[in-house]
Amino acid sequence: MAELTALESLIEMGFPRGRAEKALALTGNQGIEAAMDWMLELVAQKQREREEREEREALEREKQRRRQGQELSVARQRLQEDEMRRAAEERRREKAEELAARQRVREKIERDKAERAKKYGGSVGSRPSPPAPELGPVPSSPSQEPPTKREYDQCRIQVRLPDGTSLTQTFRAREQLAAVRLYVELHCGEEPGGGQDPVQLLSGFPRRAFSEADMERPLQELGLVPSAVLIVAKKCPS
Repeated sequence: MAELTALESLIEMGFPRGRAEKALALTGNQGIEAAMDWMLELVAQKQREREEREEREALEREKQRRRQGQELSVARQRLQEDEMRRAAEERRREKAEELAARQRVREKIERDKAERAKKYGGSVGSRPSPPAPELGPVPSSPSQEPPTKREYDQCRIQVRLPDGTSLTQTFRAREQLAAVRLYVELHCGEEPGGGQDPVQLLSGFPRRAFSEADMERPLQELGLVPSAVLIVAKKCPS
């Protein structure tokens, strides 16, 4: 009768019947207080276990976050190294192309001097070169189809210098206008990048002053193909 009273009392206090019966049995039916102490200790133990489990899970999540952060840092570093390597390769390629362009211009100047010396008996630069002939459209007969637009690979440029002489040279249609300026500067004895103002180039007709942005554009894009006459606005040093 006492056990039934203790069990009912525990149930009225809100403890589940199964847990109350187990608590009374494990404590040797020593009463409500002993059973309550056992159940409260069981609840505290489960609470400690849950806290320990949550702490382990939080620690594992932190380790995982750090691993992911390290992997992301390594991937970002590799990406930066790849970008730096590609940028260095691009600079080397651009420098090699610039050196090759300067070499081509120097070779053109030497060939031009040799041809003019041979033609004028050694008086290089004393006479203006004849202007490049203007290429007009080829007339077609009525029975022929309209001619298609011709694509030119080369461009013949005549450069008129301030002293009245002129230079005539052939460039590739895809070369930039900077190659023409470099040709003029080297011919006049100026060293590109030597601290002097660059040579200013003008078109004859219609009158137009080419900007620094135009120097990066191909000759065919500037409308200088297949031939054109340019004027040097800056006097070459004597």
